[in-house]
Amino acid sequence: MPTVFVPSLMRELTGGQERVVVEGRTVRQIINNLDASYPGMKARLVDNDRIIPGMAVIVDGEVSRLGLLQRVSEENEIHFLPAIGGGCGSQPDP
Repeated sequence: MPTVFVPSLMRELTGGQERVVVEGRTVRQIINNLDASYPGMKARLVDNDRIIPGMAVIVDGEVSRLGLLQRVSEENEIHFLPAIGGGCGSQPDP
């Protein structure tokens, strides 16, 4: 079964577990099964049947562009990570 690495801000839902093994063949199934075992997970990951804005799904080190439709296999490692924003702006004068 796929291994899900739980973001630190969601570990209170898993009793502090950093990773959990969850059954599923798609990210959607993984999230639904996570929520069945750890209520509240889906609300933190999904909005209007899409991964919430600002959250990235990483499968085996690759950012998924398919979101909930991303297929996964039993050996996959899945991470849900907040997207990191920023950029370079003008620097203030010294």
